[in-house]
Amino acid sequence: MPLTTIPLPYGLRDLKITPYTDLTRTVLAGSSIDLPNAQTFTFTETEDYEDLRGDDQLQTSHGKGPVLNWDIESGGLSFEAYAGIAGGTVGTTGVTPNQIKTYSKDTVGTTGVRPFFKMEGQAFSDSGGDVHTVVYACRATGDIKGEFKDGAFMIPATSGKGFGSKLLSGPPVNRLYDFVQNENPAGIAIP
Repeated sequence: MPLTTIPLPYGLRDLKITPYTDLTRTVLAGSSIDLPNAQTFTFTETEDYEDLRGDDQLQTSHGKGPVLNWDIESGGLSFEAYAGIAGGTVGTTGVTPNQIKTYSKDTVGTTGVRPFFKMEGQAFSDSGGDVHTVVYACRATGDIKGEFKDGAFMIPATSGKGFGSKLLSGPPVNRLYDFVQNENPAGIAIP
């Protein structure tokens, strides 16, 4: 598909997060975490505006900077992805066949803070190739939820905000998000 063709993204093929190694969101970890069975990646660009009124009419308005609101859902419970979004730690004890894996979350300290992460989703295009949406600095600011329910799979879900990049290398500082169209489908790159 030539890049002059309008992409027709369909579905959600893949969704990965890449944690930052620091709370100042300047350095990404060396590997990404897959959100298994990704079902939803919704994004909405928004901006708060301050209005100036005078002489009995609206004179102008000034934006306070764009923010990207996002929502995600995926099937199954990846402890590593959960920790990458919610904070906390993942540990394993025992020896096969009696191993025990535990996700733990504290109320204070560095493991109690929700971390920043980069998020990238991929959708194949019905007109050929694929489209990626990359949000450079995400933080879960909404509820992180899941439900055990009779006759249903657990579908963890959360929402949050995307902020401008502060990466020391990569996209320009303050880059909020990118849409990337590939002529030929390309998997989500490993950092």
